[in-house]
This record gives sequence, C-alpha cells and structure tokens, in this order.
Amino acid sequence: MELNIDGRKIEARPGSKLLDMICELGMDTDELSTRPLAAKIAGEVFNLNYIPVRNKDADPDRPSIRRAMAASGGQVHLLRYSDPTGKDVYSRTAQFVLFLALERLWPKARAKMNCTVGAGLYVAVYGTRDFNAEDLKEEVKRLIASDIPLIRRRRSKEEAVEHFKSRGQDDKARLLAWRQEPYFDAYDYGDFCDYFYGELAPSTGYLKVWDILPAKGGFMFVYPDNANPDVVANYQESPNFFNVYTEGERWGFLMECQNVADLNDLVGSGRIRELIRVNEALHEKRFSQAADMICQRNAQAVLLAGPSSSGKTTSAHRLATQLRVHGRKPILMSLDDYYIDRDKILPGPDGKVDLEHINTLDTELFAENLKDLLNGEEVEIPVFNFKTGRREWRGHRMRLSKTSVIIVEGLHALNPVLLPEGLDRSRIFKLYVSPLLPLNLDDHNRIPSSYLRLLRRIVRDYESRGTSVQDTMDMWDSVRRGEKRWIFPYQENADMIFNSSTLYELAVLKKHIFPLLTEVQPEDECYDEVRSIVKILNFVQEADVDDEIPPTSLIREFIGGNSFYRA
Repeated sequence: MELNIDGRKIEARPGSKLLDMICELGMDTDELSTRPLAAKIAGEVFNLNYIPVRNKDADPDRPSIRRAMAASGGQVHLLRYSDPTGKDVYSRTAQFVLFLALERLWPKARAKMNCTVGAGLYVAVYGTRDFNAEDLKEEVKRLIASDIPLIRRRRSKEEAVEHFKSRGQDDKARLLAWRQEPYFDAYDYGDFCDYFYGELAPSTGYLKVWDILPAKGGFMFVYPDNANPDVVANYQESPNFFNVYTEGERWGFLMECQNVADLNDLVGSGRIRELIRVNEALHEKRFSQAADMICQRNAQAVLLAGPSSSGKTTSAHRLATQLRVHGRKPILMSLDDYYIDRDKILPGPDGKVDLEHINTLDTELFAENLKDLLNGEEVEIPVFNFKTGRREWRGHRMRLSKTSVIIVEGLHALNPVLLPEGLDRSRIFKLYVSPLLPLNLDDHNRIPSSYLRLLRRIVRDYESRGTSVQDTMDMWDSVRRGEKRWIFPYQENADMIFNSSTLYELAVLKKHIFPLLTEVQPEDECYDEVRSIVKILNFVQEADVDDEIPPTSLIREFIGGNSFYRA
C-alpha cells in the first residue's frame, strides 16, 4: 500500500513501523520543533510504532491493511510539538519519565499530578523527607539519555488491579475497578508500570527540551516554549492562581472527593446530593466574600473576566444578588456590546477574522463610557446585534447613583487597555472566574480544567443553539489560542480568583453529553479529541440528580434551568 506522509509518498512494507518509514524519508530530526511525535490517521492519533500494514497470520504473502489506514486512503499527518495533540504526546511522555524517576529514587513516596501553572506542571511529592528536585532532574537526564523504548503491553484488568494493589497504588486499583473492558494497556519498564490515557512518543530520548524547578511540597516541570519549542519556556510563578487551586484541592479532601473513584462511591451511596449542597454553599460563601471585598473598598465597577464556559454570566448575576444584600444597586454590562461592526474588522495574515482579538472591541469608547459613568455623567450604552453583526443605538441610557456598582462581564475585562488614563484604580475591582477542577482520575492522571470547560460548552451549545459536537470542536482550538493570548496573562492581576468548578459536575454532565460524544465517527476530524474525553467519562458513574441542583447554580448555565435566564 502506498502512503502519503505529509505529502511524501512511500510504499508501506508489511510489518514496517511508521517510524521506520519516517526515518527512510529523512523526516526525523533532532530538533523538537520539527521532530514528529505521533501521527494522525483518519481522525485517530497513533504512536509512531504503529504498523500500517501487518503480515496476516505471519504470512508475508497475505498482508493486512489496518482499519484506520484503509479509511484514510493512505493519508498520514505527522504531529509535532506545535500541534496541540503533539504537545499532549510530549507531556504524557514526560509524565512517564518523571514518575519512573521518582519510583527509582524514592520508591515509598507518593507523587500526585496537581495543576498546570503557566508553562509549568506542578507535581506534589508526599511521604519522603529527602526529596530533592535536583536529584530528580539528574535521574530524568539519565533516563532520557538511555533512550528507553516506550512499548505498551496488554494485560487483563484483574492482573492490572492486583499489580497496582501490590505496589500500594490504591488510587489506580480503585479506578480500574470501574473499567468496563476486561483488559488494560500499560507501559512497562522493569517493575514499573503506568498509563496516561493517550499516546506516548516512541522512546524517552524524545524529551529534548525541559527543566525541573523546586517548588513547595514538590516540583515544577517546565515545558518547551510554545513559540519556539527548541528552548525551555520562561516559567513565571502565579501565587494567586496556585493558592486558589490549592484551596480547591483542600475542599476535595474535606469532602472525600479527590479522584473519580471517590466521586463514583458518592454517586453509588447517594451522598452526591450532600456533595452538591456543600459545593453550592461554598460557591455562595465565595460570592459573599467577593461582595464584602467590593463594598469594603467602595469600588464602583467590577471587571469580570474568564475563559470560555467558566460561568461568567451566572457569576455576574450571583455577585449582583450578594451586592444587593449590602444595599448596593448592581448594573450589569457586557463587553460584547462594544464589538466593532463585523465588516470593519480586518482579517489577519491567514485571511481569517480573529473574533477573540482585543481589536474587535471599541476599547476607546468603553474607556470613555466608563470614565464618564464614574464621574457621575449620563451615558448612552450601545447594543450589539449579533444577527446583523452591527452595533446599534437604542436609547439605552445610564447614570450611576451613590449606591450603584457596575458589573462588566467579558472575555477581555481584565485587559488594562480598557481602563481610562488617570482613573483611581481603587474604584475598580477585578474578578477572574475559572473552573480550576482539583479532581484527578488517579494520582498520575489529572483531568485538565480545559476538558471540563469543553464539556460544558458542548452541552450548552447543543442544548441552547443546536450546535453539533463537531462544530464546537472545530472552534475550540481558536478559542484556546485566544484565551492564552488575551485572558491568562492577566489572571494573576485579579483582586480575586473565583474557582467556578464543582466536584460533582462530571457525574451530572455525563448524562447530557455522553450520547452526543458517542455519535462522533472515526472518520470525523475531531474523533481523537472526542475519544480522549470519552476515555475519562468511561470511568465516571452517571448521576441523575438534576433535581438537587439549585436554579442559580453555575452548572445550570450549561445544562439548562438557570433562573437568571427566565423572562
């Protein structure tokens, strides 16, 4: 069978790996920026050890073309670090090496994946007093220099559960007990065994660019720079973000819900209803604290920002309710109304209009309106018509009273360009909202907060707009690029970071989203991304407890029944 690998044609010999063919074509390199890490074939991602054409029944005269290979017509797209999926492959490979190194140096210690902080991945280390990040770094260097092949081995589920139990990894054993398939694939090296729910690079030698820095209670693994993967990224500490995530993790411990196995136990026992009540009470307490801080400062405007599907709109309404308790008169505003007419937005170098860009907003008009409002003047506020793509003036006039507080919600709300010059910054309160999910699959596999936001968006877009999973997924990479450029750089400057995640929501969202995800077919471009989400949800027990979720809950913004949207 003839393959087309990134435009280069080659005959696939039975039994030959993709990696062999890539090397034969001269497409393998030593630089991370250009080196293939995995391959995408007909919507699925494969390790470079994948064999496109196998010898059927060990008979060289009876070759067998693999299903994905046949479906793609021989088309192979190589994934590099610049591809989001390629970066995931690199990250999982790094995790394998990190936990192998920890196992070799501190076999009795417990290591847990915690959170991503900018360009760094924080891993906590427990149960040892002599942990040293520099020793870990040297051991990782040795493992990479050994260029250990990373090969998966299939075993029965029972064998895997017993293996992890014997090594004291109850978190993995308990998780696998919920696995429906009778087998389990894992990567082995000596006595070490682990898995990271996705493809790895062919060997440890692919980890060319990285760093390890000491951190309180563990270490920070620093990734390559996104713009130039051949150099290590410049890691910057984010203490406010980290403290909020740590607080969420502490609440998970107190509510006995630190991983998916814990969540499943709560679903099975019915105690998830108590978890919902406590989680919602915690959110209410935090909104109350935010209102207290705003009133103590006597701020007159709240700028509320956050990435897609964080629950910004519901957060604005719930904060408004708490401000009313203080005798304030909240006024809700949306930055969306300051969009420039669509036909006036110039396309980028790629010929496409980037609707996430700050230049899509009339920042000068907003700054002028905000300054006039805070000076006690009456202002006419525009309304953006999304159907026509144009700004309209409908006589919507506004003037603040002594007790008024403006709540401005929008993607770019924390961008300093929105603030007029000479403004007393104490009159502004900056609030950042994001679901920083502290729930792990197991100690070595975290559930990215971006996954949770994507689940929320898929459900909301389908329920309220009739948007398919494929269409939502097609937009997601663009949304994520916009967040990294226009939201995340300003999150640490917020006066308060609000964690809008709930520990129970995966069990609730599964009922709404699982039927949509399973309809995506292997030939769909987004199939592999959807499959990675399904792999997580396969471990989650569905909870039919919508009746327990209050109408003002942040989750209601996505599954429906939110009282703030009722006429």
